[in-house]
Amino acid sequence: LVTNSAAFSTTTSNNNPNKLLLAKDNLHNSYCALRHGQSLANIGKFISSDPAISTVEHGLSEFGNEQAREAGEAFANDILPRISNNEYCGVAIFSSDFKRAKETAQHLADACLDASIPLYKDEIILETRLRERNFGELNGGSDSRYQDVWDIDISNPTHNEFGVESVYSVVERTTNMVLEIDEELSVTSEKKGSPPWKCVLVAHGDVLQILQTGFRKMDGSLHRTLPHLETATVRDLELSDEGFAAIMRYEVCLKSNGKP
Repeated sequence: LVTNSAAFSTTTSNNNPNKLLLAKDNLHNSYCALRHGQSLANIGKFISSDPAISTVEHGLSEFGNEQAREAGEAFANDILPRISNNEYCGVAIFSSDFKRAKETAQHLADACLDASIPLYKDEIILETRLRERNFGELNGGSDSRYQDVWDIDISNPTHNEFGVESVYSVVERTTNMVLEIDEELSVTSEKKGSPPWKCVLVAHGDVLQILQTGFRKMDGSLHRTLPHLETATVRDLELSDEGFAAIMRYEVCLKSNGKP
């Protein structure tokens, strides 16, 4: 395992962190999100977002391991013919270093290796910017408190209520990461004169919901309006302008009602 580490804060350097992707018309490589399988925290219905704890505890449940194994095998079966047709040169796996994500990523990597699918750097790349959103003082408490945070997110994506990491902080760290990964992978494929990589980002519920707004060019405050990403589910991430229309509808609604 190789670890890419970068610090992030609860504040952002500007008022529109999504412009990190808004400035891009396309990406060189192809991306998808994979949420970890069912974890012990999911079963216990508590929030696990403290890196000091979640990197070593709250791994996958027995069912979560089964989910992740099946997701990995399904992904490998789907991607293999596309690699054979030179649509992609291989699979690049970037994973949160939280235990539940690492274990999920390992199932994916095993399935790819079993199918003789080339892996970028021949291993999983651990990326701290894919860690779950930090829920501050709510960490370790009931996961019913997520909704308390989300209710504030939609009207104030810069908030740090309960000591949580802001939506915009997550947008900034994850979209920055995507641009850096895209550049890194592009250099590798261009040197070899090969097709692009299929990049899998293995992470968590909130961080992936928020990252999707970056790809869809939506404001991060709208992350809960997107379809919920279930455990051990793969979802393609493609740049899209559909978010601009959603932002316009949202702003009109706020002006007329004072709430979404």
